[in-house]
Amino acid sequence: MSQLKIQRFVCNMLQENCYVVSDESRECVIIDCGAIFPEEKKEILQYIRDNNLIPKHLLATHGHLDHNFGNRFIFDEFGLKVEIHHDDADFITNYEFQAEKFFGMSAVEPLPEPARLLTGDDIIEFGNHRLTIIETPGHSRGSIFFYCKEENVCFSGDSLFEGTIGRTDLMGGSMFMLIQSLRTIVQLPDETVVWPGHGQQTTIGKEVATNMYLER
Repeated sequence: MSQLKIQRFVCNMLQENCYVVSDESRECVIIDCGAIFPEEKKEILQYIRDNNLIPKHLLATHGHLDHNFGNRFIFDEFGLKVEIHHDDADFITNYEFQAEKFFGMSAVEPLPEPARLLTGDDIIEFGNHRLTIIETPGHSRGSIFFYCKEENVCFSGDSLFEGTIGRTDLMGGSMFMLIQSLRTIVQLPDETVVWPGHGQQTTIGKEVATNMYLER
């Protein structure tokens, strides 16, 4: 039985999944904070406070704004800046362009610059757990999985969903690269639980068996 406690919050107009992941130490990481509306921010903050959690990292599976709307909120509350793959850092530093081009928004909360630019060699540590990084370019150049081997859990962002994969027609996207990336992902154990950037959780085994884009 997993000792990780994973709480999902569905955020913003695109129904993006934000995760607060903690263990018995009460340390936690926040993954893909897309909270933009006050009630979303309040719900996340209330959960962290009610469970006496200590946020240690703010992580992003990629740089698209629907996964990063809440970065300013997390910084203001906990002093954490996002950690994101170096190939997607421009999405954060040029957030205003992205907001206008893809969301038609002329004003959003300023996003703090990233605290750390990640590579596939980095490890995220919190409490008694560690997350390794699997680079999965294709949805964006800097898309990554956060993978906890001990608990058979991964966070896939918009690279892999239940029954399908992420779109590749946005800036930096490539169907060829995403298919290549997923050939690495399918080598994970079948029982690995996948928590995606949108929609419901799934497993590697289920996706290998049913997802037309995945094969071993």
